[in-house]
Amino acid sequence: MLVQPIQQGSQSAHVVVLGNEKGGSGKSTTALHIAVALLKAGQRVATIDLDSRQQSFTRYIENRRAWAQRARIKLELPTHHCVERAQSASVEANEAREFADFSRAIATIEHNHDVVIVDTPGNDTYLMRLAHSMADTLVTPLNDSFVDFNVLAEVDPQNFGVTGESHYAEMVREARRQRRLVDGRMTDWIVVRNRLAMLGSRNKRLVGEGLTELSKRMGFRCIDGFAERVVYREFFPRGLTALDDLDEATLGTRPNMSHLTAREEVIALLNALHLPLSENSRRRAAARAEWYSVMDQPLQVHDVIA
Repeated sequence: MLVQPIQQGSQSAHVVVLGNEKGGSGKSTTALHIAVALLKAGQRVATIDLDSRQQSFTRYIENRRAWAQRARIKLELPTHHCVERAQSASVEANEAREFADFSRAIATIEHNHDVVIVDTPGNDTYLMRLAHSMADTLVTPLNDSFVDFNVLAEVDPQNFGVTGESHYAEMVREARRQRRLVDGRMTDWIVVRNRLAMLGSRNKRLVGEGLTELSKRMGFRCIDGFAERVVYREFFPRGLTALDDLDEATLGTRPNMSHLTAREEVIALLNALHLPLSENSRRRAAARAEWYSVMDQPLQVHDVIA
């Protein structure tokens, strides 16, 4: 079944898709940090989880909701949908049902939200390809190793030069082509290097050179993402992000320098994504800033992408 992008009106939400065919690259962590940053910036944010088997994104958001209630703290939450994967014996019937469910979710949220963030499964599925074909911004988190780099390209074992594109890169090229055919718009593709080593290394340099070379072929931007930090793993059970008010009540322990460094890291990533903010969203962010000022509470990165 040919993947066709879902038609969107002029007032449709900006669609951000997190995609990579390899699991463990940080898609769900990156997706929630983007969602929380946009919510703090006054955006109306909806999220969709297409990984109906793992549901890491859904559990992350559920953990956030549960911890906010238990700790009696305010944590921003998006409007969330989890699209189930059809599993009948008919491939065509499955694709038809998945398309209908995904279309229904999009129709419910696209005109009353500013941004829709879609987290995709770490394998090639119909829904994953469909999401890629409708992305305004495609974010591909990639662990900083040649094991993960192989999702994008093949390299020469002697000089580590790029010898050809891999399956995922070819799929993205086709999805972007289909998007241009539908409405003439380009998908902004950004590869995010996660789990970066703190210090320079030969691997870090070679992977960086490979990404630079491949970006010229494929037309993506490459930016630094999250370093290898324990705090990102500790955030998940409580649904927290580095952008939240990380005090002892929220964390259950005193914040340390690693939390502060993680926040700076996330802010740099979000600024590099160049996501749009509407004027209405800017006014909501300004109103929120004024409210926090009146309440004499510190506002955390409400304008990190303004």
